[in-house]
Amino acid sequence: MPKRFLHLTFLLLTWRTNITTLNELNLIPALIDAVSDMGYSEATPIQAGAIPVVLEGRDLIGCASTGTGKTAAFLLPALQLLSVGDQGRCRCLVLSPTRELALQIDEQALALGYHVGLSAITVVGGMPFAPQERLIRAGSAIVVATPGRLLDHMRFDHVDLGAVEIVVLDEADRMLDMGFLPDLKRILNALPKKRQTLLFSATMSPTIRRVADEFLVDPVEVTVDRQAPAADIEQTLYPVTQNRKCDLLVKLLAEPDMDSVLVFVRRKLDVDRVARAVRRIGAKTGSIHSGRTQADRIAALDGFRSGKFSVLVATDVAARGLDVTGISHVINFDVPHSPEDYIHRAGRTARAGATGDVITFVAPDEEERMREIQRDIKIDLPRSTLPGFDNGCSGEKTGARERPARGSRRGGPTKTAAAPENSAAAAQPGEDGTAEGPKRRRRRRRSPAKSGG
Repeated sequence: MPKRFLHLTFLLLTWRTNITTLNELNLIPALIDAVSDMGYSEATPIQAGAIPVVLEGRDLIGCASTGTGKTAAFLLPALQLLSVGDQGRCRCLVLSPTRELALQIDEQALALGYHVGLSAITVVGGMPFAPQERLIRAGSAIVVATPGRLLDHMRFDHVDLGAVEIVVLDEADRMLDMGFLPDLKRILNALPKKRQTLLFSATMSPTIRRVADEFLVDPVEVTVDRQAPAADIEQTLYPVTQNRKCDLLVKLLAEPDMDSVLVFVRRKLDVDRVARAVRRIGAKTGSIHSGRTQADRIAALDGFRSGKFSVLVATDVAARGLDVTGISHVINFDVPHSPEDYIHRAGRTARAGATGDVITFVAPDEEERMREIQRDIKIDLPRSTLPGFDNGCSGEKTGARERPARGSRRGGPTKTAAAPENSAAAAQPGEDGTAEGPKRRRRRRRSPAKSGG
């Protein structure tokens, strides 16, 4: 398999209900062959609903959670429509909230576009300005951009958007959360009035609805019910006081099955502090947040993807669209702001048929928000306590540790293991700064099924 296709697997996940094959969606043979070569032949619900609408030239609102194949839902039909006509001008503009997601969309566009003779370029912040200008002026059918950097090039008249036929607003809710609404409006108002507009979002807030009403014409709405975290994810809450979270993280990371761990931290100011604490125990650690240069962010992500780093500490910039397979654990250092954020974060593990763990640290002032998340996802998450770390709100005795059985993560009965005889010593790091963590059962991860995962 050509190397350029290796990161495409996250796009096409197989669902076992209401199965639609890609052959049924009227895609051209070149695109079907590109995907079939990797063993995928079935469309996800958002793809089955969106692809025919886009091929008809209609405006579209696609509402589905992360990991449901939204990128392929707009890339495949857009590439088919663009395969006919002038290839030397920007005819498709894809707007993305983060540099990482933009780079990944560009990678998929290049891999698929190769089969229909189309190219793509990326225009994002944190990268040298002049090389981007040269790429834009050289001409490409697809431009994938973050709003701020695209506006910079528009101010200098580097980019000609007069030939745009298709515009995609990917992760629209995230772009609005990040304050890009004014930028989006300036960009959309600069585009040709006669165009096809595709809006994809995990949620449909009133603000997004107003944007759709203003810029989309008679759109078709395709909604896939929001998914709870996958059944193969073991989810656990760890009550802990805020000032002991770093200590608890270090203790858990000392366990033997923490192979590839993504740690989500709420504030970028805390990312480097947490990463330093993890490095002190000898774990190879990368970090990503908006304050780092693009080169540093790419290096951290590539290091995590390749296995050079076993731990990646990040803000929610890595929650959506992050294409890394084999993540064994997602740790929410802070309780996510919303159920959607929790689902997005959880979706980084248990991909391609593997199992995974999601661990959430819950401080006393985060208990109510965690209860709201559990009510929304309709799962009563089990709790596990470690000696010396309980936040006082769990109702558990400090000296006992509770660990759910493998099949009880949906709120069933749990098993309680007795604390070690020398629990005080067990809770402290050794002289070398490492912590001898409690042993966790290493699970065999399933290989991805031939039809997808």
